[in-house]
Amino acid sequence: ETKKRYLLQKVLYKLMNVTIVDYKSGNISSVINSFKEVAKDKVNIEVSSDLDKIKSCDKVILPGQGSFKNCVDALQKINGLSDTLNEFAIIKKKPVLGICVGLQMFADIGYEETKTNGLGWISGNVSKIDNQNGKYKLPHIGWNQIEIVKNSKIFKDIENKSHMYFVHSYEFIPDDKTVISATTDYSSNIVCSIEKENIYGTQFHPEKSDKLGLKVIDNFLQL
Repeated sequence: ETKKRYLLQKVLYKLMNVTIVDYKSGNISSVINSFKEVAKDKVNIEVSSDLDKIKSCDKVILPGQGSFKNCVDALQKINGLSDTLNEFAIIKKKPVLGICVGLQMFADIGYEETKTNGLGWISGNVSKIDNQNGKYKLPHIGWNQIEIVKNSKIFKDIENKSHMYFVHSYEFIPDDKTVISATTDYSSNIVCSIEKENIYGTQFHPEKSDKLGLKVIDNFLQL
């Protein structure tokens, strides 16, 4: 019976298609490599901005490097992409993981470079970290401890106060604090991950956070 269940699980797992959205916003090779390393042959990982591929897949990864404005602009340049992502996340409620600026784009508005509208999935804004008049260096780069503040599925088997890797100068400030799943202390309590129904996001880079980062990726793939 257990063997039968295992084989069935394996078949179901194998059929899962995950798309990493490549909208030409910087180098995402480490994201791709990490997901492929975790997925091995159990999950089919595609890298694409093809609307049909995104529509038909089971989960989406939205990476983001560079400024909020550049990422939003690059996303909008691909005709129909933001509508397709909206349908995927908001209407069909399939799992989405935003990484770094990918998470920030969930917000209504970002203030990097100039005021720019985000995807508006989670109300809030993206503002520059208050570095207390230069007391804290920006960008915030390196390993920092995370404080897990709610039981999030992507933190399964990850201990509180684990260290993750960050590179950012802006922070996502959601209106509804219940979506926050972890914070990190850098000049103030910065939101470093969120979970709202099917929408997940990390400000840290799981693909650069060693074994624990790979565990976050694995947890998302196993949702």
